[in-house]
Amino acid sequence: MSEPKPYLLEMRDICKSFFGVQVLHNMHFDLRAGEVHVLVGENGAGKSTLMKILSAAYQADSGHIFIDGQAVQFHHPAQARAAGISTIYQHFSQATHLSIAENLFLGNLPRNPLGMIDYRRLYQLARAALEAVGATVDPRLPVRRLGIGDRQLVEIAAALTRNARIIIMDEPTAALTDREVDRLFALVHQLKAQGVGIIYISHRLEELHHIADRVTVLRDGRSIGTQTIAEVEIDNLVRMMIGRDLQAFDAGAPEPDAFEVLRIEGFTRAGKYEDINFTLRRGEIVALTGLMGAGRTEVAEGIFGVTPPDSGAIYVRGQRVQINQPGDALRHDIGFLTEDRAATGLGMALNIRENMTLPYWAQGRDYIYGLLLNHRRERQLTDDYARSLNVRARNLSTAVKYLSGGNQQKVVLAKWLLARSSILIADEPTLGIDIGAKEEVHRLLIDFARQQGGAVLLISSDLPEALKLSDRILVMAHGRLVGELSRAEATEKRIMAFAFQVE
Repeated sequence: MSEPKPYLLEMRDICKSFFGVQVLHNMHFDLRAGEVHVLVGENGAGKSTLMKILSAAYQADSGHIFIDGQAVQFHHPAQARAAGISTIYQHFSQATHLSIAENLFLGNLPRNPLGMIDYRRLYQLARAALEAVGATVDPRLPVRRLGIGDRQLVEIAAALTRNARIIIMDEPTAALTDREVDRLFALVHQLKAQGVGIIYISHRLEELHHIADRVTVLRDGRSIGTQTIAEVEIDNLVRMMIGRDLQAFDAGAPEPDAFEVLRIEGFTRAGKYEDINFTLRRGEIVALTGLMGAGRTEVAEGIFGVTPPDSGAIYVRGQRVQINQPGDALRHDIGFLTEDRAATGLGMALNIRENMTLPYWAQGRDYIYGLLLNHRRERQLTDDYARSLNVRARNLSTAVKYLSGGNQQKVVLAKWLLARSSILIADEPTLGIDIGAKEEVHRLLIDFARQQGGAVLLISSDLPEALKLSDRILVMAHGRLVGELSRAEATEKRIMAFAFQVE
């Protein structure tokens, strides 16, 4: 039996605290050349903090980092990059107004003898870099014109132009189509063969057997254990991640004669969607599924008044209403849990309490003398909702940017519950959150519908999630509704047949 390769990277006894709270406890992690080592754990387990220490975005309080057996100290991200460490973030760090080629060689642009950028040489180098990762895009295009999958390939190509030996991939498949995921996995295997070590952070446990050599589980800032992929059993991995077994639960069903709370008729927006018709009843969860680009989010934005349709009608509790802006939707008790919570769901610089009460105060509720915010009432309401939704934070004065993704999503949900929404549009509500937080969000949505009498329009690319939660499933393709399935009729195969228009 051959000896295992020596470690390309070792992190030993890494500790880190923020504001007196220790978030990493004597953390150990290692990586071999040509290996994919996956990091899993709930949001807040310490995965991103550990990787930010490796890439020098943060400084460890104590501990040691070794590369090829040599102790190193990085005080600036540029030093980590010079040592061959690159990070592909979930939210890309690209200059979108610049060309692909300029992004690939930013900070190292080829220049002619006069000191001017040598664009002919730049485009030549860029084409070679893109070809190496299987990208077929024109390097002269601005990055903003690319889709998510191609932007990710550009990030990886940029890392390779810097001679990266260690690449950190943070949730790389979160927003990719199935075809783009397959392309990424093929590239990862190619990089492994070239001797690149890859640290892969993911919540998608089903990916592990396609990509991983080893898996390390983090929980509460500690390393719980490392297993080879041959040793990994998903149920045991989940138990290691959350410290308990996931509990199966029955999503229940709405009352058979529940009244209609939302009707969409003839919704059309040129180039986005056409003649969309559906209903939503009290206590019901209806999923809107389909491939990326099918028009699901655009329909949701039309209902909420972000981008109103060109034609069509909305009926709320039997009455036709006009929704031209989000404030109109709010007045009709419609809430919108948006896909990108950081950009459109939360004020990231505001604290938890302020985020929770934004729509509530916008409705003019509980002002003192009609003018002043009633802070006593604000504290009472937010304390109650934070407790019932199990929002984990030091206190409600904490800025939401310091919360894990799962806790941020609970704050968004609390915001709409506190505003007394009776209709909730939930667009990819569990995207990028860990398995434990995902289970909690599922329970909260079910409780909102079944116990509180709300109605949920669930937009989800996660078919097991849609099948688990929904009473009915609507399928969109190319801007049209092409199928409707009851819970009894719905299977992943039937949904995909509608989505690909093969049925």
